[in-house]
Amino acid sequence: MKILKRTAALLVGVLLSTMLFANVAYGAGYTVANNDSLYKIGQLFNTSANTVKTDNGLTSSVIYPGQVLYVRASEYTVKSGDSLYLIANRYGITVEALKRANGIWDNMICPGQELIVPAASTAAAKTTTLNTETAVTSAVSGTISYTQAELDLLARLVTAEAENQPYSAQVGVAAVVINRVKSDLFPDTISSVIYQKSDGYYQFTPVENGWINKPATQTAINAALEALKGSDPSKGSLYYFDDSATNKWLWSKPLKAYIGDMVFVY
Repeated sequence: MKILKRTAALLVGVLLSTMLFANVAYGAGYTVANNDSLYKIGQLFNTSANTVKTDNGLTSSVIYPGQVLYVRASEYTVKSGDSLYLIANRYGITVEALKRANGIWDNMICPGQELIVPAASTAAAKTTTLNTETAVTSAVSGTISYTQAELDLLARLVTAEAENQPYSAQVGVAAVVINRVKSDLFPDTISSVIYQKSDGYYQFTPVENGWINKPATQTAINAALEALKGSDPSKGSLYYFDDSATNKWLWSKPLKAYIGDMVFVY
């Protein structure tokens, strides 16, 4: 009789466990950080402290750094060309939330890396309509089509070329790329313009030296978006360069704008 009771209790336990996790569509392991609490973790993963507590079978609210907790979140494998901004935007969350969920304190990620992605809030999910595969067109007349990945690439170029320059110069750098897309003299997409080679050399130095892989600053993202909406401080330029450049061919071209240390020519 005792054996039957123990067997029945075990079956009930398995059934309850199955019922508990049947309601959880996806999950991942989160490593508790210093100063974490169940409340903070619940906020990070858009759930409640009680849910985190229940999902992990905790009998108290005490947790400790280094402890791995089951959280209701999805996992994402980093692909070539990804950035934290691009991934966060794809899932409708902030870069800060993505960093915190993964214990990342800088902007460096690498292909093949597994990231925990917190669920977006309902409001954020409703407004997230773009991803790396979705092409979008600005509503402003005269602008071009672009993908979210190309926006990120353009912003990374702006960061690499003009991070320490005035905001209008950053918009100008983005505008030059857009002007090239519109021109018959250059390729017809942002990515193909930025990665274009001429006589075996890349058109943009950051592509050559790898700085294009640096994460974009928020200012550069804003500048890229402004240029995509039609703003052009470069006044139609197809080239830009630092005023310390000694290239006579560049200096011989018609000057359109001079902003900070950046020279814009046609």
